[in-house]
Amino acid sequence: MNEYYRPPTFSLFPPVVKNLLIANVLFYIATIVIRSTYHHDISNDLGLHYFKAGDFKIYQLLGYLFLHDTSSFFEQPLGVSSLAHIVFNMFALWMFGNALENIWGWKKFLVFYLICGIGAGITQEVVQYFYFQHIQHALDVFSTAPNESDFSAIAAKYFGIKAGGLESYPGEYLSFLQKEYVKTLNESVTIGASGAIFGVLLAFGMTFPNTLLYVYFAIPVKAKYFVIIYGLLELFSAASNKPGDNVAHYAHLGGMVFGFLMLMYWRSQRRT
Repeated sequence: MNEYYRPPTFSLFPPVVKNLLIANVLFYIATIVIRSTYHHDISNDLGLHYFKAGDFKIYQLLGYLFLHDTSSFFEQPLGVSSLAHIVFNMFALWMFGNALENIWGWKKFLVFYLICGIGAGITQEVVQYFYFQHIQHALDVFSTAPNESDFSAIAAKYFGIKAGGLESYPGEYLSFLQKEYVKTLNESVTIGASGAIFGVLLAFGMTFPNTLLYVYFAIPVKAKYFVIIYGLLELFSAASNKPGDNVAHYAHLGGMVFGFLMLMYWRSQRRT
């Protein structure tokens, strides 16, 4: 029995990849139009909130996959950085996804894509849990002996606030930090198809390990090495935790991990 589904012809735009591309572009346009016309950001509705936040809904684990950053359309005339986010993701989806869907069939590819995306979202939730627990611990320690020095340090480190000049008694220091904590918790929203696409990238590297990919359209690298290098770069970026880096690196890694587990499960099923 053949290991893969073999289509009668190879399609450049197989159905799942094609419809995912269309859906992502339509959601992108809708986000811009609705925000411009009605001053409402649908990222707050469908974007993935932290599970302890009041705005969290379970369907956001799926909805966030169809949203991309549009903020620079409202900050810069051309919205270049926002456009790059969706263009890169959709190009990668087409480049790596069409080959996989052609050999797997649309059902298997769709299941794989969604599991990688949802898995990436779950990973982000777990990482956020430990991050917010760390902040809560810092606030608990601070509450035992509030002072202006520690107040300024916590406000700057966790909330990006230069707290100098706040004149109040120590009790208000804690109240201020707790309000910022709740605000940060509720405003933490994850969007983008990157987690699912990192899973697709991993699957491509494992399925076509010796296929040459041309980095910057010039440097040939075998797919298996490209995936390893890209994964290590994401791990390094996640561990670095640079201030101002709003990329969900752990979600990307989560998509790869869930993709790997799915591939291993399917391979074990073929051996039984």
